[in-house]
Amino acid sequence: MIRIKGKEYNIIGGALGWIWLLITVVPIYYIVVTSLRESNAVYADNPLSFPEHPTVSAYERVFANDFLMYVKNSVFVTIVTVLVILLVCIPAAYVIVRRTDAGSRRLYKIFISGLAIPMQATIIPVYYLIIQIGLYDTLWALILPSAAFAIPITILILTNFLRDVPQSLFEAMAVDGASEFKTMIQLALPMVKPAVITVAIYDALNVWNGFLFPLILTQSTENRVIPLSLWLFQGQFTVDVPGILAAVVISVLPILAAYIIGRRQMVAGLTAGFGK
Repeated sequence: MIRIKGKEYNIIGGALGWIWLLITVVPIYYIVVTSLRESNAVYADNPLSFPEHPTVSAYERVFANDFLMYVKNSVFVTIVTVLVILLVCIPAAYVIVRRTDAGSRRLYKIFISGLAIPMQATIIPVYYLIIQIGLYDTLWALILPSAAFAIPITILILTNFLRDVPQSLFEAMAVDGASEFKTMIQLALPMVKPAVITVAIYDALNVWNGFLFPLILTQSTENRVIPLSLWLFQGQFTVDVPGILAAVVISVLPILAAYIIGRRQMVAGLTAGFGK
């Protein structure tokens, strides 16, 4: 810390902050400006210079390759997966917090143990199970496994938030004759709104960018999602770099908008309960 005219300045922290800003901004800048170049100018021009003749031809090629269909598939998979996660995890977290018996503690440990299981280690059993239940090469083959692997972290965040709700509020609802379901809907759910937004954005981001499940569990073009669609711009001997980066820019916009809207609640939800 350096004191100048009665004010303290963290020079080292400020310098590190600017360095981190450059590390994060420069790749984003490169993606955007490269998506505005012609394919033959990608390797000829300075990669960080703004193109002399910017063009949106890469974006035109993206939309000409049924990219909107892949966006629609990704939106459907993401929204349905998040809804399934919330419908399962909100009641489960409520029961875990409200009940103090050994069964609820054991249930919590079972859910949290899922954090130790890597997705890659289960891909063969998941593949076999999806085939056996007849969901291979469908969007539901992506929804169900994605929801299952998101449940542990979602339970962790929601339970930490629910434990912060004063017990006196639950007792007041019980005195008024409210059922447990009514208490969960009218009291617990509004109180943990930041946590719900947190897990919704966090899980949506993971599902939106998921690559392993779409690669293994789908095959047809009609069920392709955005991460797999980037293969359309890669040939045997050439790679359409502007086309790939244009698709990346388009695919980032929806999830970026969701993050900007709920970023404060997401940060509050991720830090809830961990400072105690």
